[in-house]
Amino acid sequence: MANRFHPHTESVWSYPRPPRVEPSDESVEVWLGGTLVAQTTSALRVLETSHPPVYYLPLNAFAPGVLHPVPGVTHCEFKGAASYYDVAAGGHRAARAAWAYPHPAPGYEELADTAALYPGLMDSVRVDGEEVQPQDGDFYGGWITSRVTGPFKGPPGTWGW
Repeated sequence: MANRFHPHTESVWSYPRPPRVEPSDESVEVWLGGTLVAQTTSALRVLETSHPPVYYLPLNAFAPGVLHPVPGVTHCEFKGAASYYDVAAGGHRAARAAWAYPHPAPGYEELADTAALYPGLMDSVRVDGEEVQPQDGDFYGGWITSRVTGPFKGPPGTWGW
């Protein structure tokens, strides 16, 4: 079904497992505390079955001083060890709102020098001018736009999918 933002939609059920990384030339803007904290047309989208895409932005797309490393690491069975950042701007601080794979597992090397954000922890996240809807739940961090259709993993009752 065509829509005003994307003439072609993608079902998250057509995405692969293990996840695929693909470049995106879409315009991405992230706002926090009334401040533009990141902007790029060189993002990477990670696509995994049942999940909305997660956009990874080049570290140099972030405004200086907005990413603050915090302790703690989690592990993805595919991408490896993730480190976390608080995102701070305009008098606001979003705890553990961004993550990165500084030394990604084989097959995901292109994620080095990028970071992803939980869109629900930002004031606004836009892809090609469209406001992103955050994926339900507090684990996956997917970005829902009119480009993708679900149902999406994340809400209560979907962990077994």
